[in-house]
Amino acid sequence: MKKLVLVCAFVLGISALSFAQGGGRQRMTPEQTTARLKDSLSLTSDQVAKATVIFTAQAKSQDSLRTANTGGDRAAMRPAQAALRKATTDKILAILTPDQATLYKKQLAAQAAKMAARQQGN
Repeated sequence: MKKLVLVCAFVLGISALSFAQGGGRQRMTPEQTTARLKDSLSLTSDQVAKATVIFTAQAKSQDSLRTANTGGDRAAMRPAQAALRKATTDKILAILTPDQATLYKKQLAAQAAKMAARQQGN
């Protein structure tokens, strides 16, 4: 009986540690990002195709930045990531109508405010 309790406690402890290590958000795939924009901005099929290409290129560039950063220094990666995000945003804005672009800018501002609030909480 003691062994059973000990084994259960061990399994529970290991599972708790594994959940703690896996914290954080999963990155959205380019297709998921495009689908989110399609719903929120009412994108046409042509815009969806172009956005998917843009987000796929961004994901590949982001992955190459992460691969190049073998030291794990996130602060060193931030300028390159910011430039990549700006370039992607500019490309997305180029394929949107003026009304869609206005709504997209509002979404980006809300997302930035949410991120800033989350950072203030830490």
